[in-house]
Amino acid sequence: MTNVVIDVHGLTKRFGGRTVVRDLSMQVKQGSIFGFLGPNGSGKTTTIRMLCGLLTPDAGTGTCLGYDILLDRDKIKRRVGYMTQRFSLYQDLSVRENLEFVGRIYGLARPASAARAAIKRLGLNGRENQIAGQLSGGWKQRLALGACTLASPQLLLLDEPTAGVDPKARRDFWKEIHALAADGLTVLVSTHYMDEAERCHELAYIAYGELLVRGTVEEVIAGANLVTWVVTGPNGPVLSSLSDELSRTRGVDMVAPFGTSLHVSGRNPEQLQAAIAHFRRPGLEWYPAKPSLEDVFIDLMRRARDNYQ
Repeated sequence: MTNVVIDVHGLTKRFGGRTVVRDLSMQVKQGSIFGFLGPNGSGKTTTIRMLCGLLTPDAGTGTCLGYDILLDRDKIKRRVGYMTQRFSLYQDLSVRENLEFVGRIYGLARPASAARAAIKRLGLNGRENQIAGQLSGGWKQRLALGACTLASPQLLLLDEPTAGVDPKARRDFWKEIHALAADGLTVLVSTHYMDEAERCHELAYIAYGELLVRGTVEEVIAGANLVTWVVTGPNGPVLSSLSDELSRTRGVDMVAPFGTSLHVSGRNPEQLQAAIAHFRRPGLEWYPAKPSLEDVFIDLMRRARDNYQ
């Protein structure tokens, strides 16, 4: 398994008697984009920090980039780029000054040259002298990505990097991430966005500190064993009332609103068919659909056990 960059087993972390991550095991291959999904408070950030040496697990073992996560934390940190949720560079320095400063922190021989290369690669030309605090969310994101890849890390950890960023900026960001992965960089990214999850080579879903499912998008959807029907109709009270009725019906495991439609899912096709037969009314149109990734994750979250105790 020489191409495995992350290989951990039984990771557990507690804070104040509460288990935030419980018995988590996962492997990530070199050059892959691994999506780490889950609701707020699910343990994603805690797991990422254990992987890169910022937190010590209370239990569990493993390696990151071939180094022991318990014994070689400093060696791991020197080889990992970590982009946090919040913009963490200096707001009162320019784009160029921020990158040159980061280059000096990393001990690069030619920080100014490295900064110029990052500016060119990320399309920041013309903004070199703009103060970082005056940048929009999308440009701040590019600057942060440039900073955490300046020292050519072997592993890139991105903790919800596109929160609050417009769709075009997110798309441009992901184009750069795929380019980096194509060059052999391994990327572990946590996200709430389903369209971003679908851009990953492999996914893992964590809820309340437990890893519930992992695999490619196709494997995750197939493994859920969900059957989904979509019903469309008048928006407002009609669909709202229908959603409430369906949620209380035997054979229906999940109802989720999507605009002027509802996704109605279940695991037993016969029971689901019998359930929706009672709701085939004038003005409502029913048709079968392939379960979406969001259907699967809503269902996983519904069945997950809360660890707040």
